[in-house]
Amino acid sequence: MKNLKNTLGPVYPVVMAGFALILLMTVFRLGLALWQSDRVSATDGWLAVFASGLRVDIASVCILFLIPAMLLSLFSGEHLVGRVLNYLLRIWITVALWFVVYMESATPAFILEYDLRPNRLFIEYLIYPKEVFSMLWTGYKFELALSLVVSVITLVLGWRFSGYLVTGLRYPKWYWRPLVLVAVVLIGALGARSSLGHRPLNPAMVSFSSDPLMNDLVLNSGYSVLFAAKQMSSEASAFSYYPDMPEEDIIAEIKASMVVDKDAFIPGSRPTLANHYASYQGKPKNIVILLLESHGARYVKSLGGIDASPNLDKLMQEGWGFTRMYASGTRSVRGIEAITTGFTPTPARAVVKLGASQTNFFTIADVLKSNGYHTQFVYGGESHFDNMKSFFLGNGFTDMHDFPRFESPEFVGSWGASDEDLYKEAHQQFSQLSKQEQPFFSLVFSSSNHTPFEYPEGKITPYNQPAATVENAVKYADYALGQFVERAKQSDYWESTIFIAVADHDSRASGSLSVPVGHFKIPAIIFGGGIEARQDSRLASQIDLPPTLLSLAGISSQNPMIGNDLTKDVPVDKQRALMQRGKNFGWMKADNGVVVIQPGQGISTYAYDPQADSLTPTPLSEADIKRAHANAMWGSLAFKKGYYQALPDYQPTRPEPE
Repeated sequence: MKNLKNTLGPVYPVVMAGFALILLMTVFRLGLALWQSDRVSATDGWLAVFASGLRVDIASVCILFLIPAMLLSLFSGEHLVGRVLNYLLRIWITVALWFVVYMESATPAFILEYDLRPNRLFIEYLIYPKEVFSMLWTGYKFELALSLVVSVITLVLGWRFSGYLVTGLRYPKWYWRPLVLVAVVLIGALGARSSLGHRPLNPAMVSFSSDPLMNDLVLNSGYSVLFAAKQMSSEASAFSYYPDMPEEDIIAEIKASMVVDKDAFIPGSRPTLANHYASYQGKPKNIVILLLESHGARYVKSLGGIDASPNLDKLMQEGWGFTRMYASGTRSVRGIEAITTGFTPTPARAVVKLGASQTNFFTIADVLKSNGYHTQFVYGGESHFDNMKSFFLGNGFTDMHDFPRFESPEFVGSWGASDEDLYKEAHQQFSQLSKQEQPFFSLVFSSSNHTPFEYPEGKITPYNQPAATVENAVKYADYALGQFVERAKQSDYWESTIFIAVADHDSRASGSLSVPVGHFKIPAIIFGGGIEARQDSRLASQIDLPPTLLSLAGISSQNPMIGNDLTKDVPVDKQRALMQRGKNFGWMKADNGVVVIQPGQGISTYAYDPQADSLTPTPLSEADIKRAHANAMWGSLAFKKGYYQALPDYQPTRPEPE
């Protein structure tokens, strides 16, 4: 041990403290895993829990001690500054040990209550110390006493341990210190990031199960709480940015804007929860969503764009094509939010990335899973990107079929396998699933149309030069889609499947307009067995697609979605598009009147000219402004109040209408 102390010199205390913390977290994780052994075994999760858990613990320790190690590298010594630094380090190590032990000790009780590790709820309770302490004192006296004893013991032993660590250190000469610093930064930063990919470590990256608690066992409770705190800082609310509106007015306007009979609403605490009845009444059909990365309408000739998507143009003629479909945002996660949950956009990040929606949040995957569907996500990249994996596994998806599961892809770029490889995998999956009696729901997410626009050579005639342009990437993505559609038409699953090809968003939402409406227009085509060719010129939003797909597949349900079922008549005054660009919210009605709400600038109204892609200031009625305002506020209100939580049973509560 003395030789090790001499070798590591000034960074010895943080290295040994880090090992102690990792050992503690591993022991606590082992205890939790043994306690929940039936669930761990059911998911074949023993290796994942401990291998990925070690990865999380190492990253946690590196984050915790990187800055102290940097300071020790430069300023440690027997001088006054060095002694002060050692004293502060002892406090840091002692508090770190206490925090880890306390959080892990509190974990079993939290799991018993919420079936999860401590998370954002743990933080939210701190806002109400009087009420929480009263609750703990009434029902958890033993736990309080135990936590006090554990805290005192940890603080005493931690202080003694830290004193041993900083005693008898050897310090390097001044000319070695920059090299020690460089080594510390490289090792510490790499350990903290725990990835050489596009994103550093996050909970989605180590998620492996549809059981949320199993994914939480991989984490340590300190990491879980601090990550939740970081996420909460991103949960901006419309109430912080837009003019205020009473909750009862928001709810009244939202319910009035829905194409739902008054007696269909379910009395209770969730105002938009209603019975929704499917138009199709036969054997339930499969649903496949082909989500097209950055494939805006400006790349589709039949929608007024350039001639870069001949296969989508062909589908527009063969299937049910929407000529006035608008995305709800400018990021993939916003498109996923709309397509899978029907949730309206907010100034906050999409619910895919927010802590409070990682479990128990409504998705159509949950509805379909409860109706006996196999639910899956097929993606040519790493599904942990943008937190997709964590959100999906926590909310109804059971099968993550991403890049690591692809067999020998022919072309791999920065974002993973090419779209051709993606669709080949999807076709294989659908062929296998169609042989089973169980219906399936699959979200297939393309990625070739993304910077740096990499795709296989020799597949397309370039639209322009150089080859690596967005137009050529779009053309390749369209080519791959066309290949898949032709293959699917010859398959066993074609007649029993409802497909939709829809963009997540446009490639860019640029321009000086507060809400660049033209950049929100996207292609959306429903096709497959039983879908008749038609052109639909109604104004529609991405949030209208989930209820429409459920209706086409024959799935009646109770759900909180406010989107329109487009298989049914939608009055002109209830056709609208919702668009979020950063903190700016746009609401457009069928006659192209637009309401824009901007932080600090209030509400403004315009007339939109699709040909010029321009907004001209124009008065709109107070009723239009009020409805737009309510739609801007609804998502934040529903998120805050829990109006969009998943349900234990999605079946309608009354018989089908005759």
